[in-house]
Amino acid sequence: MFKMLIDTCVWLDIAKDQRQVSVLGAVEEMVKLGIVTLIVPRIVLDEFRRNRERIAKESSKSLSAHFRVVKDAVDKIGGDKRKMKLVLSHLDDVDHKIPIIGGTAVNALDRIEKLLKASPIIEPSEAVTLRAAQRAIDKRAPFHRGKNAMADATIIETYGECVRDKTAIGVRFAFVTHNKSEFSIENGNHKMPHADLAGFFSRIKSLYFINLPEALRRVEPSLVTDLMLEQSWTQEPRGLTEILEAEDLLFNQVWYDRHWGLRTGVEEGRIKVVDKETYPRPPGARETVQRDVWKGALRSARRVERRYGKKNLGPWSDFEWGMINGKLSALRWVLGDDWDMLDT
Repeated sequence: MFKMLIDTCVWLDIAKDQRQVSVLGAVEEMVKLGIVTLIVPRIVLDEFRRNRERIAKESSKSLSAHFRVVKDAVDKIGGDKRKMKLVLSHLDDVDHKIPIIGGTAVNALDRIEKLLKASPIIEPSEAVTLRAAQRAIDKRAPFHRGKNAMADATIIETYGECVRDKTAIGVRFAFVTHNKSEFSIENGNHKMPHADLAGFFSRIKSLYFINLPEALRRVEPSLVTDLMLEQSWTQEPRGLTEILEAEDLLFNQVWYDRHWGLRTGVEEGRIKVVDKETYPRPPGARETVQRDVWKGALRSARRVERRYGKKNLGPWSDFEWGMINGKLSALRWVLGDDWDMLDT
């Protein structure tokens, strides 16, 4: 078994980068299988919670900023109007996807917090706090750069306490961080720990990593490769153009079916065509439709038939009719309407 302490910065970087979802999935599966156990100092969980809202906001904000730069550049370049219209249409699709893609960071943050909370949370012992403070006094890493690195010192000292635990027989350990400036050797291979921290690590029992996939592969190489391939597939959000086209078809299908309800009523004499409708209708009076409205509805029906073809306009079974209305409601909700908005 491997016990692994993954630094806060690694978790936050995973949440910020959609490409890292497969790495997160591999960690989840290896923890579930009992191949890896997470070492979670209280300070890692607290740091993660303090930063998660910022990461969630920045993920969408960063994408939006890049998008605006690209769109402004396209507008300034100009050129063939038809081509420019096509390019701007594609950019509108990207703009629509930004909140959805940004939302993947929130999902990743939720998954990470669930992982952390499911592990035993290690409170800093008095000995850990004292050793971390002594590092500050001696200006040893991670205090070697003149910064207040008490949090980092507490994390690495907690890790060291776990490694030295005499009850952990046959257990191997790994420390994973992206914070190379605090933990890695200053002038040289950053994959090596700083000289002040070298005592925490060895060739076999306790390993130092600045790359999480590399750490996971050291544990189970073939399994990690398979897991990351399995987790790497992501569903591409649909673009705004495609959604609007689908919504337009559904709108016309619903309108056309309602139009046929009106047409059938007129043909069967239940609805009377009049030159001028009056409201309110007397009690018991027949339903009416104004003549110019009726003629306009017939013209609109012919346009819809030419555009979509009668075969795509019904008639529908009760199940099909329910699905069409449900789809229209769902797409309108995605586009900003309230649920069950089915006006035509």
